[in-house]
Amino acid sequence: MSISIASSGEATVEQAVQDLFGAFSSVSIEMLVYFASTRFDPEEISARMHAAFPGAAVFGCSTAGEIVSGSLLKGSVVAMAFDRESMLDVKVDVVTNLKRKINLSESFRSFEQHFGEAANEMKPSQYLGIILIDGMCGVEEKVMDAIGDKTNVIFIGGSAADDLRFRKTHVYANGRSYSDAAVLALLKPAATFDLVKTQSVREMGAELVVTKANEGKREIIEFNNKPASIAYAEALGVPVHELAACFPSHPLGLVIDGEPYIRSPTHISGDSVLFQCSSVKGMPLSLLELTNLIDDTRDALERSKARLGGISGVIVFNCAHRALELEYKKLTRAYGELFADVPTIGFNSYGEQCIGHMNQTATMIVFR
Repeated sequence: MSISIASSGEATVEQAVQDLFGAFSSVSIEMLVYFASTRFDPEEISARMHAAFPGAAVFGCSTAGEIVSGSLLKGSVVAMAFDRESMLDVKVDVVTNLKRKINLSESFRSFEQHFGEAANEMKPSQYLGIILIDGMCGVEEKVMDAIGDKTNVIFIGGSAADDLRFRKTHVYANGRSYSDAAVLALLKPAATFDLVKTQSVREMGAELVVTKANEGKREIIEFNNKPASIAYAEALGVPVHELAACFPSHPLGLVIDGEPYIRSPTHISGDSVLFQCSSVKGMPLSLLELTNLIDDTRDALERSKARLGGISGVIVFNCAHRALELEYKKLTRAYGELFADVPTIGFNSYGEQCIGHMNQTATMIVFR
């Protein structure tokens, strides 16, 4: 059983794909997932990756930085290959035109036909879903809700990015590049796996209840029946004009059984606060502060390793906010070293998925 990784920082798509092809030349590949900087032309890299690994399920997305064992990279492509002994089966489907209508029925019919089993009867201990979704579409919550209506299998993943340009992101499958779309992959791994969600925050004690919101725009208009920006600033004890500067270090989170699901604020519009994740009226959000990202991630990996009895591979969907925090605190190398001894790939994302959609989080698939 083999899980293999490779990366390339070559200048052209052709050279980068040749690097990956050479690295995986001895592997009989069942599935290959890859993450690539937008400096590589989206259509070309998807087409060349598809052609280079015929017979394999090949899919990926664009990034805001790449992760490979021991390092955080920029301007590269990273890939993980599973042989036929490590990945028993996989089916990949693409859902398009997400902004117009979210309909996953055809995708799940294709999953059921492929695996010969009803989606709502598939066991989460045997099946695993990966979702890679356009990070600019703004509908991740609705897609995750729709998945939850179809199956108990957990889909985990990240929102595609574009190197912090916030213009257009891409997901890759079938040798094509897609925007306003999601790649859904349903996997049947040979080995046991663990799903990890880790974030480095703690509650500060203040609670802000959403009393007026525009869910579609991810806009909160009022907290606690006050203009959102004023209530947020009061909770932090800062004047409103200083509030935006506090956003990276003091996001909000929906806390369920002590576990925060972070909503990262982006900017103030009038008296409203805009977020990268939607909230609904009546939702209680806790004021959060950052803790030690390195220690928290190390602890999460060690707990997963203990549960599984060892790790053979990790796929990381790491929030771009976390990557910026690592850069600011000069901890990028230390974070990369957490994965130095394990075959790992990942990317910095515009949002993370694990059951729901959240921000300032790392979601991970850990294979035994």
